[in-house]
Amino acid sequence: MKKIRYEVQTDGFHGVYYPNQNPSRKAMIVMFGDDSEDHLARCAASYFQELGCNVMALSAAKKDYGYHSWPLENIEKAIGVMREKGNDAFGIAGISTTGMIALAAASLIPDLTLTIAMSASDFVMQGFFRDGLDGCDERPADGESTLTWRGEGLPYLPYAWKHPQYWQMLKQEAADTHNIAAARNMFNESENRCPLTEEMTIKTENIKGHLILIGAEDDALWDTCRYSRRILQRLQEREHECTVEAVLSEHGTHFVIPEGMMKKLLPFGVDFLLPKLFPAAGGYTGECRKTRENIDAAVRKAVSVWQ
Repeated sequence: MKKIRYEVQTDGFHGVYYPNQNPSRKAMIVMFGDDSEDHLARCAASYFQELGCNVMALSAAKKDYGYHSWPLENIEKAIGVMREKGNDAFGIAGISTTGMIALAAASLIPDLTLTIAMSASDFVMQGFFRDGLDGCDERPADGESTLTWRGEGLPYLPYAWKHPQYWQMLKQEAADTHNIAAARNMFNESENRCPLTEEMTIKTENIKGHLILIGAEDDALWDTCRYSRRILQRLQEREHECTVEAVLSEHGTHFVIPEGMMKKLLPFGVDFLLPKLFPAAGGYTGECRKTRENIDAAVRKAVSVWQ
């Protein structure tokens, strides 16, 4: 794929632009993977290119999935670059932490008119590092939000545990549940210790255009379906400008991505590998595949009618 790189030092953000070989004025910002050029990011770019979009892949930094005090203005800068290239419809898609970032960005940046949030939370998370300090793969960023806006940190839900207990507890939960990663207990305990406030909650009623919420009940990282239902309830109670669609399934794990993207990511062996990563998928390969197919259909339809 043709690509154009952008760096913080010269352009104000870290990302890669993947222009479509066919003329298009639709541009998707995708936030998948640890880096804007890794396998998952390239698969996401290829998937949305096939749907007729130009694509900008963004990440926190080069080969760094740790988000702490990350400026949402980076997304504004990326939109500015894409507008200069002739695009006039802008969307955003993310999964897991970046699903949350997609919601937060769309609630603050009205240029975003298609938001696809996979396995997202309805609140801003505390920031975190992935720097290997003290042998821990991940640790909380003390006193930092994942995100900033106009130079101020967004209010966030603090994690239940601090470093190094944070990583020790995540490792224990993953071992106990036999998942490659698990944090559901940690996020539930975080809300028990610090009940969610309005300030921490993403103002999804400000999102423009179309919003797709995607999640599975068997998610081992956090209770994303509960978070999505809270968003739906919030939108029922408040005036809002977006149309909303929820693709919530019993089976699918944390890794709820469109089937078309999954086939690019893992062209062989996904039904074998997914239960190895997340045991909840074991015995439900058909149901997980159906979930991904439903997600694929929803995303394709949304992009096709998006103006």
